[in-house]
Amino acid sequence: MNKNELFRAFDGVEDDILERSEIAAPRRKAPALQRWAALAACLALAAGLVGAAFAAEAKEYGEAAAFFDENGLSTEGLSRADVKAVYRDITTQRFSYDKTAQVIERAVPGWEIDQRQPTPEELAELWNSKDPAASPFAPLDYRFEYVEKLDEKLGFQVFDRCYLSHYKDGELVWRAQFDQFCVTDWAPVSGGTAVWGETYTWSSEQTSVPWVARVDESGNILWQKPVGHGFRHEYVSQVVDNGDGTWAVVSRGDFEYLCLSQYDTDGNELSFHKTEAGRFGIWNVVRLGDGYLAQLGNSATGETARLVKLDREGNLLDTFTYQGEDCNYVITDMIEFGGRVYLSAYAVPKQVDGGGRHEIADILDYLFDKGVMEISSEELTPLVRDNYTAVLLLCGPEGGAPETFWSVKGSLGGKLAVNDAGELIWDVESVADTFFSPMTSSFSIGGTCQVFRYTFDASGALLGQEDTGETTAYRR
Repeated sequence: MNKNELFRAFDGVEDDILERSEIAAPRRKAPALQRWAALAACLALAAGLVGAAFAAEAKEYGEAAAFFDENGLSTEGLSRADVKAVYRDITTQRFSYDKTAQVIERAVPGWEIDQRQPTPEELAELWNSKDPAASPFAPLDYRFEYVEKLDEKLGFQVFDRCYLSHYKDGELVWRAQFDQFCVTDWAPVSGGTAVWGETYTWSSEQTSVPWVARVDESGNILWQKPVGHGFRHEYVSQVVDNGDGTWAVVSRGDFEYLCLSQYDTDGNELSFHKTEAGRFGIWNVVRLGDGYLAQLGNSATGETARLVKLDREGNLLDTFTYQGEDCNYVITDMIEFGGRVYLSAYAVPKQVDGGGRHEIADILDYLFDKGVMEISSEELTPLVRDNYTAVLLLCGPEGGAPETFWSVKGSLGGKLAVNDAGELIWDVESVADTFFSPMTSSFSIGGTCQVFRYTFDASGALLGQEDTGETTAYRR
């Protein structure tokens, strides 16, 4: 993927709707002499306006051309009207003119990383593996255990307690027990780990209350408390370390609201704000300057690249959608590093008719049109590899616009993390082998991906790459 094939950024920026009203004044017929005099005056005025218009047009074009030059934008293939339109589109932050994306794409430098394909020996090893999705311990890892007990009144198993264990280099560091709420996720923060979850519910009639806990570096639970805001159903999506000892807790209220709360180091709520977000789940949140960037998604519609920009209090500032002219983007992870936001994603061609298989519909149509019910991995894998390109987007701290990108063909963008050396690591899942399973309800194409790891410094420069020896399962 080269920089001219990257994407249309900001296609989904939502503009304010301006209401305009116009009042028509009553008219009466003017005498002939008055009409001729008025016409002569209008002609004279028009001549003056034409001259003024030419001067105004030249001035605006000069400003637009200077803006293009200052920001390294190319005017190739653009008319004077296009240059002015793109200039107005960018400076007013609308990003709705159809040629703006073309200009931005040409201005964003990008690099493609060559990645070797698996050898026949590696493919054979993957194919014969009893558990191809199994991976060894990561350098920094957590493990979760869930324990049930029999509720004699209800007559079935219910939540009893759960454990969160922290490992480093495969060695157990600590193990913490939670019995007041069921843990759903966690994240490393300064001085320990943020843990969150919700009260266990066995009936849809019951309310669910979110909980947050702070665990120190030795596994001691410093505090754990409910953080609900009166919704019938509320769950915590992400806890973000603000870097000053406070946390931003992002939650979803009644499947309609995006909520952002600020908490101090003792778990006391400092502020709360809710924003109506529609039928979108909150998939990821990272710091962006003095605020936050949140990824919203809807698996049912296949929309996965909608980003919203929030200020420190949780007010909605902007909305962005990453979308290419001929491809869609799936954002898989986000991280703040070195003053920038990094987005791990992958691109897939826009499908003729998604039909619930938004990524592989065209491949399935191709196979079904040929009446194929069985196909070898040697034939299917190249089709699947050609369908994916992993992309790492580097975005500045002031907005969602990418400054540059890295891409890897035949792969999916994976997890982002910062290693012990303070370097960014990007895991890329390279499609290694596949199989066709048209009668399986949960997926139609399965397979295995090899995990390659790329390391970057604080400036975003690529330092190196390695084959981790790890694998992940592919199911679509």
